[in-house]
Amino acid sequence: MSDPIHIVCPQCEAINRLAPARLSDNPVCGKCAQTLFNGKPLDVTSEQFNRHISRNDIPVLVDFWAEWCGPCKMMAPHYAQAAQRLEPQLRLLKVDTERAQDVSARFAIRSIPTLALFKGGREIARQAGAMDAGRIAAWVQSQL
Repeated sequence: MSDPIHIVCPQCEAINRLAPARLSDNPVCGKCAQTLFNGKPLDVTSEQFNRHISRNDIPVLVDFWAEWCGPCKMMAPHYAQAAQRLEPQLRLLKVDTERAQDVSARFAIRSIPTLALFKGGREIARQAGAMDAGRIAAWVQSQL
């Protein structure tokens, strides 16, 4: 039996302990009873970003974007499709670089959209430019 992993609830942000084998069983939060994975990227604030990056034991994929960015808007539905493919093995977040300027500055985001992959609380890969869902999923899988 493998050690339990920690998963941050997308609704209440409680830290849940879960057996890795249960990831695919539609697990629910022990605090709010909401599903831990809904196949959609989470639009997060700076504080939520920090919690998800530091406390999730599964890899976290982050889309750094902005409302005014045309390529970001074009990629958004593809990123949502990628979430359906990649969850529950990954958590997918969206960080609006205008609202979370501290996070964008900390990770030196120079162009958007930029995808950054985090594992164990640190960035392990980065890719700038819009991609379709298949390319997003293939890129992530090539990095893990």
